[in-house]
Amino acid sequence: MAFMAMAAILNPSCDSLIYDDLDPCPRGVRLRFVYDYNMEFANAFPSQVDCLTLLVYDGEGRYVKSFTQTTDELLSDENWRLVMPLDPGDYTFEAWGGMACTSSSFRFNADPQSQPLRSLEVMLDSGLLTSPRGNRLHPLFFGRLDITVPEESMDYVDGTVKMMKDTNNIRLTLNNLNGTPISGDEFVFSITDNNTLLDWDNNVVDQPDVTYSPWTWGQSVVGEYDGGAEATFAYAEISTSRLMADSKARLRIQRSSDMSTIVDIPLIKVLERLRSNDFDYLDTQEFLDRESRWEMMFFIADGIWLDVYIMINDYQVRVNDIIFE
Repeated sequence: MAFMAMAAILNPSCDSLIYDDLDPCPRGVRLRFVYDYNMEFANAFPSQVDCLTLLVYDGEGRYVKSFTQTTDELLSDENWRLVMPLDPGDYTFEAWGGMACTSSSFRFNADPQSQPLRSLEVMLDSGLLTSPRGNRLHPLFFGRLDITVPEESMDYVDGTVKMMKDTNNIRLTLNNLNGTPISGDEFVFSITDNNTLLDWDNNVVDQPDVTYSPWTWGQSVVGEYDGGAEATFAYAEISTSRLMADSKARLRIQRSSDMSTIVDIPLIKVLERLRSNDFDYLDTQEFLDRESRWEMMFFIADGIWLDVYIMINDYQVRVNDIIFE
């Protein structure tokens, strides 16, 4: 009884039996959004997520409401919290970062209000899969949180929505060991994968393979050889959707003059080799999900691939002992 009396003093608006003319006690959620599922293990949400779509479902997976934030000034504020009034009950919050931006690369397969949670799907805009020049995909982030708003709640329930990044950028460089300058225009770079459709749980839904083409390519000078000649390499960058551990994605590099193949390798098998060193405590899928910026360097001589190094976060691994199938 003493506790109830004290609660009425501290929160008079919550005691409707005595204070019928006052607003009801605030009930709902106060959400923080964090993106620390990266290789730095540090929150990069304020610096990387520039728009946010939050879908709210009840305990049965039925759509309740949604919220969209496109103001960079709010999202980039570490102290920003989303306050959402809700009636008591069980809720699932499905968050997608990057969907509501004008430059978004992904869209919902249907109006979320018209379908239950488990029917929700997010797809890559097929118009971005162009050739020979592709597109740099707008970053996509995913997060989900289950929360209960109790009947006796006299304040907002705090929760943290943990986000992960679904998009990747892969930088490829070709170095000619005989010293002859080469440019990205001399090659056709591509990645094939089947990862253009994601379900409500952020898993890839099996689809026909698509081809990702570079959004940029060219030639860079990296130094000088003995004698003063410039050392140059060819480069290209390809942006893709989520990479999965069981994917059969392939990276190909061909000579544009005759379309002969220089490199044809299973992308995931190469990338996962890094786990055997600094990141061996991560399983393959977590490693692929935490990392989003990759760099691969190939060495060629007279148009024939000799060796490959993968570079990531200033770490380098040689993988010329892999059997590429």
